[in-house]
Amino acid sequence: MINYHMHFSNVKGMLQHPDGTVLKQLQPPPRGPRELNFYNMVFGSSCHDHVFLELRKFLPKFLGTWTPTTAPNELYLKLEDVTRKFKKPCIMDVKIGKKSYDPDASAEKIQQQISKYPLMEEIGFLVLGMRVYQFSSDSYMTYDQRYGRGLTKETLKDGLSRFFHDGSCLRKDAVAASIREVERILQWFENQNKLCFYASSLLFVYEGSPQLTAMGVGDAPRKLAAPKGTKRTGEVVEHNNNVHVMNSSESRMVEASVGQSLSNMYALHRKGCFKAHQSMVPLHLKNAEQDRSICKCLTLISPGQPNGNEIKQLEKDLMHTSSMLQEPPEVDVRMIDFAHVFPSNTKDEEYIYGLKHLISVLRNMLDD
Repeated sequence: MINYHMHFSNVKGMLQHPDGTVLKQLQPPPRGPRELNFYNMVFGSSCHDHVFLELRKFLPKFLGTWTPTTAPNELYLKLEDVTRKFKKPCIMDVKIGKKSYDPDASAEKIQQQISKYPLMEEIGFLVLGMRVYQFSSDSYMTYDQRYGRGLTKETLKDGLSRFFHDGSCLRKDAVAASIREVERILQWFENQNKLCFYASSLLFVYEGSPQLTAMGVGDAPRKLAAPKGTKRTGEVVEHNNNVHVMNSSESRMVEASVGQSLSNMYALHRKGCFKAHQSMVPLHLKNAEQDRSICKCLTLISPGQPNGNEIKQLEKDLMHTSSMLQEPPEVDVRMIDFAHVFPSNTKDEEYIYGLKHLISVLRNMLDD
């Protein structure tokens, strides 16, 4: 697994070079060399194939290889840390495709992989881990592979929605933005027939810090219950955001803590509060025009209970103001793990199947 997955571990953090890049140790042959060849093919300076050039935007940037001075026989891939720009990154790793084994797998390996998650062929994806920031407690909830393998067709949507729940409400803005990112990847797969991906994942990252956003008016905080039919297996609370960094002089792991985030909630005052808009609204105002619009909305609320006409006008102005203030959430979705990528002359239908089903489940979350 790529070192992004180390976010889901309580023992270690993400292995990182002093320059901020991610270090992934090369796996034994044939997996390691196959993944290195994949990165060299896609990011090579001599690459002019539009299919691979387009693919680059969906991968962590490949920055070559690295060998520690204390272990000259070890080789690491140097990759962009796509979580670096986030203050409180919420991270999810989802394996995509109907099969988690490649064409070279032995009968024993095939049976082993199928037994791990028999629903893989029907569902088309598997949640390998999640790390979700809870702003109310300034801590992280983590879910490992056991949690993902415990999800069934009936509990899949609720189980996956935990990744987008911040402890108070469902981040539908992050869900919608994630759908758009996955649809871009799907479009690439629909237009290429050169590669097939097995046991490869999508890495989802969104900003969990609410300091620039607030809960929509009328969104009552609620605790997300465990999906029916699932156990809270593999669920862990982390009370920090640790990242382990490789010291350049000593070549060892040292811990760096990320500062505490600020949590602010925005709501209308008095008894006139009502459910008008579900989206997340930034606290800051971009310009004077927006400022006047917000003030107009607030002044419509009378000291007592607003009448029907005032409510209708307030709803209208709030919807308009929210649309002006709405900023797209910070969301990134990248393809990772390429130790089982094979050349092909047909579309990767099994990966496409997984992407489409994943998009369908995410869309269903928006309907709730």
